Amino acid sequence: MTNNATSISNNLPRENKKKILLVINCLQGGGAERVVLTLGQGFYELGYEVHVLRFKPRVEYDLNPNLIYHLINFKKYKLIPKLERRDKFVSGVVDRYVSKKIGQPDIILSNLDRADSILSHSKMLNIIYVIHTTLSLSYKFKNLDDEQKKLAFSDIYSKNSCICVSEGVQKDFIEIFGDITPTATIHNPIDRDCILELANAFVPEYQNYIIHVGSFKEAKRHDVLLRAYAKTDQSLPLLLLGKGKLKNDIEQLVVELNLEDKVVFLGFLENPFPYIKHAKFKILTSDWEGFALVIAESLVLGTPVISTDCQSGPSELLPQNNLMPMRDIDAIAAKLSLAMKNSEQFHSEFNEALLPITIAKKYIEFASNCENAGEKA
Repeated sequence: MTNNATSISNNLPRENKKKILLVINCLQGGGAERVVLTLGQGFYELGYEVHVLRFKPRVEYDLNPNLIYHLINFKKYKLIPKLERRDKFVSGVVDRYVSKKIGQPDIILSNLDRADSILSHSKMLNIIYVIHTTLSLSYKFKNLDDEQKKLAFSDIYSKNSCICVSEGVQKDFIEIFGDITPTATIHNPIDRDCILELANAFVPEYQNYIIHVGSFKEAKRHDVLLRAYAKTDQSLPLLLLGKGKLKNDIEQLVVELNLEDKVVFLGFLENPFPYIKHAKFKILTSDWEGFALVIAESLVLGTPVISTDCQSGPSELLPQNNLMPMRDIDAIAAKLSLAMKNSEQFHSEFNEALLPITIAKKYIEFASNCENAGEKA
């Protein structure tokens, strides 16, 4: 883990170099956080000076030395009453900091709700929100039952254009908010070369196993996975890689289902790729995803994948044969059994259109189109 200094970099800013600023709450071990670092590398390869600004010092990834890192510690502003007033004040702090330390970026990409709320008050130009999840499911919008919450999000996202990480996320966004701002789907970047290198870092002590990678939270539905797995012959052990607030509940369920000798909890690992590479297959049983990053990463390593066909992500990465209905324990158990007998029937190719430099070019094109549209308006 790299230290948490306010600014960390081996790269000195160069005059007249185009600048990208990626803003996110922190760099803890989540998918969006990894995407920010990977996308930053794509912009770097295109010749941009890439800055990453966060609001919490926490870091759980090795930081790419090609990027320039900044910290504005949000903690000191938590005493300001009311969240909107606080975010508006912090936005001014951010604007002044960026103006002084970075200059006007050519593109500013805001990631996740904390950064989105803060930057909705910003006076800076060229801000784009990156929507990483199906908002209706993540925030439990239910038709008109929570109109106030919807209006608050609508007010934030109407301020700037939005890039959605999958077609499902974009469809969900438009269904919730309508045509409040320009949107586009651009899939998450996958750093194939880095993943292949990291996958060779070590050989796991386990052999012939199933792998699930994901936080212990409601969306991932570890409970469904375990109940389905319990209905199979359990001829392959199940390894669970991740951490999260529901871990204790899942550990108790393992005991209830008498699976203690079959299920292994690996904890969070910064480098999960050796476990993915050597697995017989990867399984995902989520009720919702944004893009399902771990599916694309598994495909890089040639690891077969089966997944629930949730609202967004998996169906854009996998053929129909690899998909299962959500929450259908019997159907998931049947697919698990097939994969345990012959996992190669669920092999799928990695799409090179997901490489970082290609995805970064799409971001630049979208930003340019937004800028041109603004000039014409």
